[in-house]
Amino acid sequence: MEENRDERANGVETHGDDESAMDMDSLGKCLTSYTEEGNTEAHRYYLARRTVLEMLKDRGYSVPVSEIDMSLEEFVAIYGPSPDADRLRLSFCLQLDSSRRILVIFCGPPVIKVSAIRFIAAQIVNKETLSSLILILQKDITSQARKALDLFSFKVEIFQITDLLVNITKHVLKPRHQVLTEPEKKKLLKKYNIEEKQLPRLLKKDAIARYYGLERGQVVKVTYSGEITGSHVTYRCVW
Repeated sequence: MEENRDERANGVETHGDDESAMDMDSLGKCLTSYTEEGNTEAHRYYLARRTVLEMLKDRGYSVPVSEIDMSLEEFVAIYGPSPDADRLRLSFCLQLDSSRRILVIFCGPPVIKVSAIRFIAAQIVNKETLSSLILILQKDITSQARKALDLFSFKVEIFQITDLLVNITKHVLKPRHQVLTEPEKKKLLKKYNIEEKQLPRLLKKDAIARYYGLERGQVVKVTYSGEITGSHVTYRCVW
């Protein structure tokens, strides 16, 4: 009898291990699991690049869907397991105004100093067609280098690569944001007979404002939808 109980106990333990293994398989890979292939660095670049492509498309740039849908395996096949940041540069034009072009530069691991900003400026071609520049950093940027950005005649945005590993607009708890056009903004203010300063504020440094590249005075429509809060709409003005 004791022997049979041991066998049953062993059987239960084995069965439990099998179920655990099946549960783990169903969860899929986490970021750290890619270290087995030596792809952690490539995976970081891949995720950040995909988020940037989605971000630019949401801003109205002509971004091919094929670029966004590129798989990690395809990315590694093209750029290798340790991608060269210089090869990851992106450039797109606005769908409604092809004269407005944006350039995205992935910076290497070192801290960004004034010399790096000067080097970037020297490498940019066709500056006259460029309306915006995005720098993606892996480390910090010195105060002097940040001041040197004022030398550019176009808008310069800075993101840390860790900020782009996940697209915040796709989070299930994040409400939907829609940037209003200038005519839509004027119509809204006229409808409620208010001034933009009377709208709830959205700080320019807010993650959503940075994602859409919003400027002071722009208005976003925020749509909330949830079992607890219900569905409702509000508007916020960037400050």
